[in-house]
Amino acid sequence: MSPSALDDIDRSILTELQKDGRLSIRTLAERVHVSRANAYARINRLLSDGVITGFTAEIDAERAGLGTSAYVLLSIQQNTWRDVAAALSALPYIEHFALVGGDFDVLTLVRAPNNAELRHVVFERIQEVPGVRSTRTWLIFDEQDGQGMVWTRRSGASAEAPRDQRSASAGARTDRRS
Repeated sequence: MSPSALDDIDRSILTELQKDGRLSIRTLAERVHVSRANAYARINRLLSDGVITGFTAEIDAERAGLGTSAYVLLSIQQNTWRDVAAALSALPYIEHFALVGGDFDVLTLVRAPNNAELRHVVFERIQEVPGVRSTRTWLIFDEQDGQGMVWTRRSGASAEAPRDQRSASAGARTDRRS
């Protein structure tokens, strides 16, 4: 499927929804400077084009009782990706997995309540999946979010511009408090 053509308003809508997916249409329209009808139409188009695939809540895994996280790397037999993916989709505590290139074939993110449950998921569930040849587990001690997607203009404007603007405004806020 080819990418949808996004204009600056579409990218602004996506940015605002990534910050807060619970925004009302009215607030969203005000923030991106369009009418509510235009905002509705654009969101419906972004949904029907598959650009927006859903709305979700961000969960703090540790506070939700999933205090042990690990990346589990899998080596799989050639041509078993679809079967392995179907089996991984059905396993508890696997938050995300991806087919990757490199020394391993699949990267999974596992979040479990404790080390014993993580061990069970890796040794008794993942390693039993037909097609999985081996695993390597990397415990996660701390996590931080990155900047995420940066929506740039088609004209090739630098992705650094928004970050520089935030830094300048953050500095201005600091100066006012001083």
